[in-house]
Amino acid sequence: MQPLDYDLIKSMKNIYIIGLLWACSTWSMAEVVVNAKAATAQKSAKAITVTTRPEIMGLWGMEIASNKQCVEYYNFRGVNEVVIKSGQEWSYGVYDYQPSEDHNERLPALLLQIKYDNNEVDCSGLQQDQAGEVSQYFVKWTNERTIDFCANEKGEKCFATLRRVLP
Repeated sequence: MQPLDYDLIKSMKNIYIIGLLWACSTWSMAEVVVNAKAATAQKSAKAITVTTRPEIMGLWGMEIASNKQCVEYYNFRGVNEVVIKSGQEWSYGVYDYQPSEDHNERLPALLLQIKYDNNEVDCSGLQQDQAGEVSQYFVKWTNERTIDFCANEKGEKCFATLRRVLP
């Protein structure tokens, strides 16, 4: 019988332990990858959100009665920003559109606050810095492409008609 080679046994034991550790770490890494993919899929399923945008959002144009060649544009953008372009004047501000549950009883309200005005001549021929002004209008929907700005919630005193240019 040959004597046992303890160095050989020790190195075989080390190889066995390293192999065992490698196999276990591979399995645990595979489990981590599977769990990460499951968590990502779960987050993706939860990440689906439905965002409604105000029906007034988009680009609207208003013809000026005294100057048929000039159109005043209202661009109601996301995050409640509005840009108004009229002749050489342009303004930037914020808006809040408050829809109404019953259009027959009370019209939707539109609040505008002008943050900046370049103080140039508008389509009406007026030059007035409107920065800081806050206005409230009531929106009377004729159809999905035409609205009127009115002074009261009953829609009796309407003074401006806007037509949708872009959605």
